[in-house]
Formats: sequence, C-alpha cells, structure tokens
Amino acid sequence: MVSETNGLADELVRADPLEFTLRWPVRGYELDSNGHVNNAVYLSWAEELATAHAEAAGYGREWSVSRGGGWVVRRTEITYHRPAVYGDEVELTVRVELVRGARGVRRTTITRVADRELLAEVLTEWVWVRLSDGRAAPAPGELVELAAAVTARTLAQRRRGPAPRAGPPGRSRG
Repeated sequence: MVSETNGLADELVRADPLEFTLRWPVRGYELDSNGHVNNAVYLSWAEELATAHAEAAGYGREWSVSRGGGWVVRRTEITYHRPAVYGDEVELTVRVELVRGARGVRRTTITRVADRELLAEVLTEWVWVRLSDGRAAPAPGELVELAAAVTARTLAQRRRGPAPRAGPPGRSRG
C-alpha cells in the first residue's frame, strides 16, 4: 500500500529469502600491501551480505531474538580466483543452500562488475543457537520449510558427488 502523505510504501517489500545480491566499490582501506583486497575482507563482505540479506528478507535480528535464537558462523571456506583492487565495483550474491537441524549453509559469489570475472567463492556453515545458553538448537521450522526445496537439491547433489572432470580437449577418457 502507498501512503497518500509521503508516497512511500507503508509495508516494505521483502527480499527473496533464498537469494540476495548487493554491489559496492572496493575501498582503499580494504587493500593489503600488494594492492589487492585483503583476504580477510572477503570474509567480512560475506558476513555483511548475509546480515543485510536476513534483514531485507524479514529474518534479521529482531525476528531471531523473538524466536529466542540466532545464527553464528561455525565454519567458512573461501576459494580465491582473482584479486579485487581499488576502484573495482564488486557484486556479491548469497544463496541459501541448506537449512536442516541446527545448520544453515550459504554460498556467496563475489564478482567484478566490469568484466563479470569470478573473484571468490565463500561457503559458510552457520549454526542456530539459543540466546539463553548459546547452545545449538534446531532452526525455526519456518526457515526449514522455506528452504526445503534448496536443501533437498543440495543433499541430492552431495549424494551424487562432484561432477566428473573432463579430460583435455579432443581426447576421450578411457
């Protein structure tokens, strides 16, 4: 609904709860001594994006506190492909891959906008913890249901294993 007094939406449009994208410029203070974005910054970007995603989708801090819990990072794996440098504009996309039991898994891709080059991939495992004692607890059922289809795809893909690697061009395997 649009308010007649200010022309703004009275209710915020919620972001897709399973995928979210933001862009921003590389800033000078994010660089290491080689003039590249410092490795630790990619982790900060992924966490910043995850937080912005949760808030934009309506599952942020207030929602989590009202359910007596919250997400904490358990494990992160980063694969670096190409460096980002000062002046690059980067696009970060996070996709929820799994919500099951107390676990949640998000995959973040970081690309350079100018040439669509993949710079890094960040796989983060989160754990839902109770605020009362900090112990792992099952994620809220609403989130499990919301992510049921992507969770099923992720688990099926894991059962199949990684795709076989192709041999050199023009040569057959076997």
